[in-house]
Amino acid sequence: MNIYKINDIAELLDGNTYPGRGIIIGKTADGTKAATAYFIMGRSANSRNRIFTERDGAVFTEPFDASKVEDPSLIIYAAIREYENNLIVTNGDQTDTIYEGLQNGKCFNGSLKSREFEPDAPNLTPRISGMLTFEDGDFSYKMSILKSIDPEGSDCARYLFSYPSKAGLGHFIHTYVCDGNPIPTFQGEPERVAIDDDIDAFTDKLWNALDENNKISLYVRYIDLETGEEENRLVNKNR
Repeated sequence: MNIYKINDIAELLDGNTYPGRGIIIGKTADGTKAATAYFIMGRSANSRNRIFTERDGAVFTEPFDASKVEDPSLIIYAAIREYENNLIVTNGDQTDTIYEGLQNGKCFNGSLKSREFEPDAPNLTPRISGMLTFEDGDFSYKMSILKSIDPEGSDCARYLFSYPSKAGLGHFIHTYVCDGNPIPTFQGEPERVAIDDDIDAFTDKLWNALDENNKISLYVRYIDLETGEEENRLVNKNR
């Protein structure tokens, strides 16, 4: 087993009908850009009734058809926000928790100490979070997963991963291993994945690899480390 293998994202997702929600952070192969991606999937009508929208540099999940919303509490949130030299991306309203924590002098991990997995038994969906921090023409990044320590949801296990940026290398964390009932929670370290130089190639590869029946939305952002210029791609199944 090669623990340093850098995987192709399409190969990791091939045949997996339900990895859930996923975050990817890394650096392009040519070393010039930071990259992050976030996707959502859904099995229920309530979960599938969503789109991504972008406003003032932030990305939000919103209802596609507001008249069909059943329970907005765990599906409507800011997924991506910027604070000073940090870019926050998460699968829930802990985006705001991290943002407000940074405002109050807390770190990424310290901000998340007030949160735990989602209260959606029996799945007890993990909260996954990431943050890129830009400094001196480069960046580092952190990823976190908060998940139940047992099937009963009696307590929360907290995992923090910190990475320097390396050309061509990204890390991929997602909420579930695969489909199931209950759905099995992601296990182990974030998976090592290759980051394409071209944002369109990476976006297409990722979107096409996601299960056609369950994918909902994808957002990808590349940031030029020299100029700070951003390239964004937003794909919604519900157009």
